Amino acid sequence: MKKDKMVDLLSQRNIVIPMYIYRLFPRLNIDLDVFMFLMYLYNCGDKIIFDPQKISEDFGIDLEKVLYYIDKLSSNKLINFEIIKNDKNISEEYISLSYFYDKISLLLIEDANDSSNEQHNKNIFELIEKEFGRVLSPMEYEIIKAWNESNISDELIEEALREAVFNGVTNLRYIDKILYEWQKRGIKNKNDVEKNRQRTKKDNTEKMEIFEYNWLEDDE
Repeated sequence: MKKDKMVDLLSQRNIVIPMYIYRLFPRLNIDLDVFMFLMYLYNCGDKIIFDPQKISEDFGIDLEKVLYYIDKLSSNKLINFEIIKNDKNISEEYISLSYFYDKISLLLIEDANDSSNEQHNKNIFELIEKEFGRVLSPMEYEIIKAWNESNISDELIEEALREAVFNGVTNLRYIDKILYEWQKRGIKNKNDVEKNRQRTKKDNTEKMEIFEYNWLEDDE
């Protein structure tokens, strides 16, 4: 469908395209003319009687084009067909947009998850920059992204950052080493970190007590 023909179609008919659907159009893997036909079906309602000739006349395109568009949408699993009995108990074939709604829902969920992940990443980047007192380098951004891709939680990264700052070290490689050691020990969250700290503190105390024991006096 040429651009001028599409403009004519939009001006002559009340075809509404919601902005959120328009934004998702590139990810539907269909051409613009097929998308416009899909939007025509969308404006007709959830279920449309499968009458290619009537659709051809209403949409203003050749019957061959209608069948081509329907085949494309069906192949891309954006429409399906249902047999429904009407008031006279006669079975009729309908075009259903249930697949299309499912696809849009999944894309919106993906966008929401991506947005949430981006926000989490943004938060941890900002936190590290704040503690380091400087802007992170591109290489440091890649290191942090690698932590996330390795399923290291923001909570654990924050604990490693806190440990590094406590030891007076503002170096990402140092934090990376802490995370590596924690992973070897099976430390996955803040609670595990605290247990490890308590265990280390107890071991150090016991070693100190042994070191301070006066063996000469004991021999007497």
